[in-house]
Amino acid sequence: MIDSDGFRANVGIILTHEDGRVLWAKRIGQDAWQFPQGGVRAGESAEQALFRELQEEVGLMQQHVRIVGATRGWLRYRLPKRFVRRHRRPLCIGQKQKWFLLRLEAPESCVRFDSTDHPEFDGWRWVDYWHPVDEVVFFKRDVYRRALKELADCLPETVAGQKNARPSEASRA
Repeated sequence: MIDSDGFRANVGIILTHEDGRVLWAKRIGQDAWQFPQGGVRAGESAEQALFRELQEEVGLMQQHVRIVGATRGWLRYRLPKRFVRRHRRPLCIGQKQKWFLLRLEAPESCVRFDSTDHPEFDGWRWVDYWHPVDEVVFFKRDVYRRALKELADCLPETVAGQKNARPSEASRA
């Protein structure tokens, strides 16, 4: 579903471990890492897309997780011009994402990539909460930073050191 501004509706999934680390997934056949994410289909709510994508991409069912938080609205990023497929209609210039923070309530062994004929990932690991901001592809960094910042307040105070340890962009410059 691409809106009138050219943004494809999408859900982003931040899956947390009990210690506050997050699941970081490796794209199949690449040295590229990201959070699981996927498009919202016509007639599907963001939450319905979340659970469909969660199952398709990491093999987890709704009963394996608990929703801890969600972004209040859509967070947008633009694709670099070289990635925009100008021959397709409607034209997609980027994504608007509703982000969900989930807690894994099942054994790690439930995470699997063989629940679809076309897996997107072939590896994963637990990483510190802010690690993805530095490792994700450059054009997604700002949206990752904004999602993680907004959802950090949903984490327990025991993770406070980790979530507050990330310097602001202004102090890093």
